[in-house]
Amino acid sequence: MLENQYSTSLEAGTDEAGRGCLAGPVTAAAVILPKAYENAELNDSKKLTEIKRKVLKVVIEKESLYFGVAHIFPDTIDDINILNASILAMHHALENLDSQPEFILVDGNRFKVYKDIPHRCIIKGDGKYMNIAAASVLAKTYRDAYMAKIHLEYPMYNWKQNKGYPTKEHREAIRKYGLTKYHRRSFKLLPDQLKLEF
Repeated sequence: MLENQYSTSLEAGTDEAGRGCLAGPVTAAAVILPKAYENAELNDSKKLTEIKRKVLKVVIEKESLYFGVAHIFPDTIDDINILNASILAMHHALENLDSQPEFILVDGNRFKVYKDIPHRCIIKGDGKYMNIAAASVLAKTYRDAYMAKIHLEYPMYNWKQNKGYPTKEHREAIRKYGLTKYHRRSFKLLPDQLKLEF
């Protein structure tokens, strides 16, 4: 069971989605839930079906005190690396909250201080804390919606299905059609990437 008793009524959970993808943004969300909030369905987004995530997205947006979402796009990812881009996405998501949190719970083990607000990194926090789990659901659903949108522009990569992750199908499409403006050029897109001409 996820924990939901926070040290303060304005404690934000934050998480990201899309770190390991070859294309598309890294997306983060930050969520502040009511202090005694309970939802038995809420869990790490990776353990939920797509349908369940979509249902929970609506519930979280309705029942949270505040939520914020932010995308960091491939050009920036290539410039500052994926770890820094992931942290930047979480910072931007926190900025998009309508109220500044008093404490921040971060999924993972790396973060940079945000506005001198105290924080704590929790490995696999999306399976331990309700506000991080809520952030993981929003980050995943917003990113998936973005990937479905750009799928319409480049359907040959099947981003609607693979979401930009390095599936065999995605790599074969890169080999066949080359790269798009949505690909992360700093990532190893193909095993023989050095032979690719950009």
